Order: sequence, then C-alpha cells, then structure tokens
Amino acid sequence: MPKLNPTVLLVIMIGIGFQTAFVKSITINLIVVGVTLLYLLLAGVKWRYLGVMFAISLPLAFATWVSFIAFGTGNTTHLAWVYATRLYAYLFLGGALTLTVAVKDLLFSLHRHAHLSSTFTYGLLAAFNLLPRVRRQVKTIQYAASLRGVTYHLWSPHLYFKAVLSALQWSDDLSLAMTSHGFSEGFPRTDTINDPLPKWQWLIAVLLIAAYAVGAWVIQPR
Repeated sequence: MPKLNPTVLLVIMIGIGFQTAFVKSITINLIVVGVTLLYLLLAGVKWRYLGVMFAISLPLAFATWVSFIAFGTGNTTHLAWVYATRLYAYLFLGGALTLTVAVKDLLFSLHRHAHLSSTFTYGLLAAFNLLPRVRRQVKTIQYAASLRGVTYHLWSPHLYFKAVLSALQWSDDLSLAMTSHGFSEGFPRTDTINDPLPKWQWLIAVLLIAAYAVGAWVIQPR
C-alpha cells in the first residue's frame, strides 16, 4: 500500500483531531481508532509496537474513565466512555503519523509543500539529530558526579543545568557547521530530496475530514 505524504497526514490529523475535541460520540471515536489502526497495519507497523502503545496508554484511559464515573455530573457513564475512547482516537491519529513517517521526511515534506522556512526546518532537524548525543552527555554527567560521590537523578536540577550548558556550546558548533556547509538564512536552497505529493492525496484528506464532519455534526451517533 502506498503511504500518504507526511504533509497530507499532518493535515488529516489536525483536521480530524481539532473536531474530535468537541465531539462527544463514542461511535465516532471508535471509527477513528479503527480506520487509523487499519492504516497502520497496511503501512507495515508491527503488532508489537501497537501493543506496547496500547498497554502504556491503558492506565491513562482507565483513570480517565474512573474519574468521570466517580466525579462527573450528568450522564457520567456516557461521558466516561467518550473521553476514554477519545484518548485512543488521539493516540492512533498521532501514531498514523509518528509510526509511519521519520522526522526528517516530515520536516522536508513541510518545507517543500507547506513552505516551512529553511531555518526552522534545519534547526529542528539538527535538534532531533542531537538527541543521541544529549543522552550520552546526561550519562557522562551522572557518571562524573558519581566519581565525586554525588548522585544525579533524572529530577535533579543540577543535571539539567549542566546539560543546558553543554547544549549552549553545541548550538555555537552547530551554527558554525551550518555556515561552513553553505547555509545562509533567507537565501534559496537547492532541493535534492524527491517528495512527490499527488493531487489525489489532497482529495483523500478533504474527503476524510468532510466525512468526519458529516458523521460528527450531522448524523451525530452516540
């Protein structure tokens, strides 16, 4: 199955996700979960990842359900199921994008089709590429502290202060690296990545968002 373009996926996620915040329909939420789950499976996402995602979110969904049953007003049972299923609707909507598209592909697609600025695109890309180095730096700071008999936990302010100092130094190095590779803010760049976006994919986005709107605001199932 050909995957949808990242820009189209993001438009669908925003268009449906925004409406979901105002729709109190269990049926609509379950339809969103079902359609996005089908897309994830057709896109080749492994059941293991979906199972882990479901298991991690299960306590949150259960806590949401219990809180409305215990402290809600009105039709508490209906509202409890609405908000519990809404959590999974958002979860699988986000998963349709994050589990099938790499950050690099998303940023370059938005740069090309949504006119995201070059500075913002390459800045975010650099930040994501620094994540492995940040993890290594945090472990190095913790190890250096342990040699002095000091323990830095993940909630220790000193740990993040030292990590921020390292990040400030990396930002200068990153700026020099981008300049040395010919990056100039405000100037056009040559696109070397092919990111096709057929018009039929925009049609799918419009149809899905419109179908959701009709179901949620016109048909209004429970």
